[in-house]
Amino acid sequence: MNPFISREIIYPLQEKLLHRPTFPYLAELEKSQWTSREAIEALQLQKLQTLLKTAVAHCPWHSRRISDAGINVDQLTFEEFRKLPTMIRADAQQHGQEMAWLGVPGGAFRYTTGGSSGQPLIFHFGRARQAADAAGRIRARRWWGVDVGEPEVYLWGAPVELNKTDKIKTIRDRLLNQLVLNAFAMSPERMSSYLTAIEKFKPRCIYGYASSVALLARYAKQNGKKLNLPSLKVVCTTGEPLYPEQRELISEVFNVPVANEFGSRDAGLISHANSHQQMLLLSESNILEVLDNDGNPVQPGEMGEAVMTGLCSEAQPFIRYRTGDMVRLSNEADKDGRGLHVIEEVVGRSTDFLVHQNGSIIHALAGIYILRETPGVEQFKIIQHAINQFEVLIVTNAFWDAASLSVIEDKFKARFGEACKTHIQLVDNIPPEVSGKTRQVVSKVQPVF
Repeated sequence: MNPFISREIIYPLQEKLLHRPTFPYLAELEKSQWTSREAIEALQLQKLQTLLKTAVAHCPWHSRRISDAGINVDQLTFEEFRKLPTMIRADAQQHGQEMAWLGVPGGAFRYTTGGSSGQPLIFHFGRARQAADAAGRIRARRWWGVDVGEPEVYLWGAPVELNKTDKIKTIRDRLLNQLVLNAFAMSPERMSSYLTAIEKFKPRCIYGYASSVALLARYAKQNGKKLNLPSLKVVCTTGEPLYPEQRELISEVFNVPVANEFGSRDAGLISHANSHQQMLLLSESNILEVLDNDGNPVQPGEMGEAVMTGLCSEAQPFIRYRTGDMVRLSNEADKDGRGLHVIEEVVGRSTDFLVHQNGSIIHALAGIYILRETPGVEQFKIIQHAINQFEVLIVTNAFWDAASLSVIEDKFKARFGEACKTHIQLVDNIPPEVSGKTRQVVSKVQPVF
């Protein structure tokens, strides 16, 4: 499809038919990013006040906590806002129905996410949140010289995307100049075909899980594959921390810079690297606080937990939400003159790879989705000890059904092969690693190319 037609007609028409205000919001973001930091923070405060009023009117759980904190929403300041206690994933798990505004204009849409902590969460999002994420990502692509409608490859694996493989979905992808490749099954044969498909597609951008893109780059390098991608401008990675060696490898193989983004399904798109490799907060859509273990703000340059408030999350507000991701704020300003806040480093969490009985390398999210969609699973950890040998630790809650044991085993066989043996243990708690991180997937199997 001609990129102009995709950008000016197809994509806007899709968003309009879905009642998503993506392009009007994009126009606002293109202007607001060039205002001063003070102006952006004033806009944040204005949006925050609107969000809190919405929460008071439509979300009983939030309404109670705002009232209990004694917050004066009509005369709101950031200092007043910090009186509100933080919320955690368990709050959203246990009180999600009291947080959701199902009558939000445009409708509320149900989603399940496992996040990086291994704690499944069902939540709702609305059209405004969808539009904010999409518009924020489009703007960030433009920082790298990539515009809407230009060819883009997705190395992706979320079932909500991959299950829609019917003719309509295929036509839609082509009209938007998008090629989706499955990150859940990356055998040598598949990776060879992926590289061929990418060269033929001539993308301006490649987007995917950091570890999956690095795996593909490593395969290309080890097999002496020299890629011819003259139109490629940037590789954008997501879902995990991007480690220096991964960045170096990806950049070497694809011969373009690598830009990482930071976000999650529940918190939304939070930040994206600019062309100077500064991580810029999508400040018009988010408020980021970086707190220590006692809930106190840390100084720029000091590591703390990312506590997010999604300013476009009115369908189910995430207000002062402890993400579990570790970040450092920066005192720097954007080198191009934007007023957006700068994040010095996203430490974050990462997932590992799992290996199929046939040797195919599968992104850990393939196993994670099995657990996160099982009712009654409060927390989990998957350990692959050897080919066909999995240990699954599960902390259950009141919604757990013993019949789920056989269901989980069957799903592991379907995903990893009939010879797969899954030993499931129901435990009271899952202790963190020595590093202090809670890894939800640990693979002790060395992938072989």
